[in-house]
Amino acid sequence: MKAEYINSFYKATVDVFKLMLDIEPKKGDMKIVEDMICSKDANVLLGVTGDLMGSILFNFPKDMALEMIRIMSGMEMDTIDGFASSALGEVANIIGGNALTNLSQNNCTCDISPPQIFLGNYKSFSLASDKALLLTLKTPIGEFDICIFLKEK
Repeated sequence: MKAEYINSFYKATVDVFKLMLDIEPKKGDMKIVEDMICSKDANVLLGVTGDLMGSILFNFPKDMALEMIRIMSGMEMDTIDGFASSALGEVANIIGGNALTNLSQNNCTCDISPPQIFLGNYKSFSLASDKALLLTLKTPIGEFDICIFLKEK
């Protein structure tokens, strides 16, 4: 996977977190994962089609997800309900749109599918026989992962 694909999603994530949450994520560990992806409490999956095919998975721990919602809406919540799920999906959607704009500057044309939100700790996110890049990002409100699985068409 080319660095420009990874950097497009990393830059978009940093930009959106700065704008919407006034938080600047810092790069943590980066590793290649095979077969299964471990999830966290709140998971948002974006599909990517076009010149690149694949998916982007955002994994947030519950406490971080709820703090993100509090910062954006001013509402204190103790569970990830429909409102919170929708807000997390929209954050991922904005990140995805910005990342694809970044990619278009490298003559790469793609679209994203609407976000799918999965709550709870799943072990069943399968990559079949392929590999993905798992990037951990650190913030003052918690650590989260972005799993990037993209192939050129």
